[in-house]
Amino acid sequence: MRILIIEDEELNRDLLEQILEDRYEVLSAADGEQGLQRARSEAPDVILLDLGLPGMDGWAVARALRAEPAFADIMVIALTAHAMEGDRERAIAAGCDDYLTKPI
Repeated sequence: MRILIIEDEELNRDLLEQILEDRYEVLSAADGEQGLQRARSEAPDVILLDLGLPGMDGWAVARALRAEPAFADIMVIALTAHAMEGDRERAIAAGCDDYLTKPI
């Protein structure tokens, strides 16, 4: 299984990579634009998506992914510090399949 981590904080990205790399092929991107490019070129099975990205935020990335038929069956999991009431529902509405809060 191939997992793409889209996370701007290097420490968080490295931690996720270390947790997952023994069992999965792990790819990473540091921002939304790079994440979309990697998703298109690498065809991951799962995307762990930080919502608070600079530039193109995770909400926009999720919507862009869901607008492309090639990503219809790829699991997108929001991984975020956005933990206020309604944030989970907003992430699901943007196209995420699930929602996990930080810290992990």
